[in-house]
Amino acid sequence: MVSVAREQPAITRVLPRGNWQDESGEIVQPTTPHFLPQLPNPEGRRRTRVDLARWLVARENPLTARAVVNRLWKQFFGTGLSAVVDDLGVQGDWPVHADLLDWLACEFVEPQTASAAQGSKEATRWDVKHIVKLIVTSATYCQDSSQRLDVKEIDPNNRLWAAQSPRRLEAEFVRDNALFIAGLLNLDLGGPSSHPYQPAGYYANIQFPDRDYYPELDERQYRRGVYAHWQRTFLHPMLANFDAPSREECIGSRVESNTPQQALTLLNDPTFTEASRVFAARLLTPGAASDEQRLDAAFERALARPVTGKEKMSLLKFLEQQRQHHHEDTEEAAKLLKVGIAPTPAGLEKSELAAWTQVCRVILNLQETVTRY
Repeated sequence: MVSVAREQPAITRVLPRGNWQDESGEIVQPTTPHFLPQLPNPEGRRRTRVDLARWLVARENPLTARAVVNRLWKQFFGTGLSAVVDDLGVQGDWPVHADLLDWLACEFVEPQTASAAQGSKEATRWDVKHIVKLIVTSATYCQDSSQRLDVKEIDPNNRLWAAQSPRRLEAEFVRDNALFIAGLLNLDLGGPSSHPYQPAGYYANIQFPDRDYYPELDERQYRRGVYAHWQRTFLHPMLANFDAPSREECIGSRVESNTPQQALTLLNDPTFTEASRVFAARLLTPGAASDEQRLDAAFERALARPVTGKEKMSLLKFLEQQRQHHHEDTEEAAKLLKVGIAPTPAGLEKSELAAWTQVCRVILNLQETVTRY
């Protein structure tokens, strides 16, 4: 590991047949491959990483802007204009709207539309906020996610973007969404990693040296998933269940699976159980509300829509069953309400809060809750 720059850079040679021990090869200087545009170097000095960075974003290089814009498009639509986001080249996937990709790349580098940030063109070049705003305010992004019948047969994968593309939230967002619904999400930016709840002994196989895991016991527990700590290849189990990458290598697109463990995680992980309890307490705080009104409020909060008649009948029946169960088994209700560090509001009947907690666990487990439409 090099922590201090060398006074003289290391000598770099062409390696005969790839043999790094053979020092008979020609001494070479840092530069770009000969078949690509070369780095300008009128002074004849040794090129540095700053020169490489400038070359990557030079006007003569359209690839960088296209790759960034294509990944941003994937972030908002599930699939990039070129589906293979990590190989935007002749071996990848040809963009379905090549002219749109080129226009967005140009707009990214030098905004020209009326919605561009104020100021000189130079000040707004490579403006990520501008290109994000441009995409999310477009008619394409604002479409309904129901696939149109008139194009379903000719475009089953929605590559023509005739509708929005529903897809499951990414692993970090699944957790963040549950915390936000409960009103627990900590939106602080930056800083050290946080330590969410984690099963005891999870690090048993990497005890060299021995280490203990201590979850956060304050508001840092509810920081966004992107700040969650993990130990090298030991990804947090909740994130692993929802297909977050282990970061052993850089990837441009995640694999998405659908397994029973994901449903079990949404039901039993301490974070989601605690979120359900806090969500239920929010619903019970206005004491005059009826069960039907509380269900409507829960669905508006979690799914941004009213509860349907069939859903209401099913959940009201389930609620009554849970009320009876937790009224008879107060120990189980007390155990359920102790999950997590968030305080329980005073004055709420434990069996009633436990019953509504079970209802909220069902709502947070819905496919619709963890799907972006």
